[in-house]
Amino acid sequence: MSGSPFTDPSLTARSDPGDPRFPADRGALLVWEYLIRGWRRYLLSSTAEAVGAPLLYLLAMGVGLGTLVDRGGRTAALQGVSYLQFIAPALLVAAAVQTGMNEASYPTFARFKWQRIFWGISATPITPRQIADGQLLYYLTRMATGSALYYLVVAAFGAAGRPLGVVMIAVGTLTGLSCAVWVMVVSATLRGEGGAFNVIFRFVLIPMTLFSGSFFPIAQLPLVVRWLAWLSPLWHGNQLARAATGTHGDWPSSFGHLAYLAALAVVGVAVARRRFEKRLVV
Repeated sequence: MSGSPFTDPSLTARSDPGDPRFPADRGALLVWEYLIRGWRRYLLSSTAEAVGAPLLYLLAMGVGLGTLVDRGGRTAALQGVSYLQFIAPALLVAAAVQTGMNEASYPTFARFKWQRIFWGISATPITPRQIADGQLLYYLTRMATGSALYYLVVAAFGAAGRPLGVVMIAVGTLTGLSCAVWVMVVSATLRGEGGAFNVIFRFVLIPMTLFSGSFFPIAQLPLVVRWLAWLSPLWHGNQLARAATGTHGDWPSSFGHLAYLAALAVVGVAVARRRFEKRLVV
């Protein structure tokens, strides 16, 4: 590929990890750079989507449906805030989760199965672990960029809350990472044609989006199924994002949500690295 960081002839075959031509700490950054170069091809369309989607969602759900909810006297169930203020942080977090899980599914799996890009990279001094880390850096870049653009739209609607509301960007990125790493594990494990991703999207992502307190408080769910919401990373992310805007919760109770998401992310990263090593080391 023209302009690719992997076209350097000195890096076309494995060499001693101490080779001065290839500092060991650069592998993940080179993989990240390669993926970013690919992203540039559809940067304009992805940016338009990152701005247009929240604009339409907030107009339809926050302003349109929200007007009916607010007039119906249901704000008590939302702890006195408007419906727009209630759903805006959750929509930002849900968008980050969807971005992360989408990138970790078919695009990542294709680099193993169909394009076999990872196999080419692993023929250089770059290790499987560095390939995994480069993927993770790319996910973080995509989710952080999308969350930042989403935040700007939320702020334009006056639903960003207090100045600390900018923390929503970090919350969305962390929540997205805690979900994306486990889809990444699936991508590094699958040997078939990727049909498992359809199951994940249909029976994990969609229910998680609908029943994690994004559109209504989970207190309205039957107690017998409410525990599923408590297990959902998205619910914990929603609570953190709302705490950042000052609409729900408080920071002391937010440490538990933060610890839950951080644990999912840290364990997921460790498992993903192992799966990449097992898949790519021949």
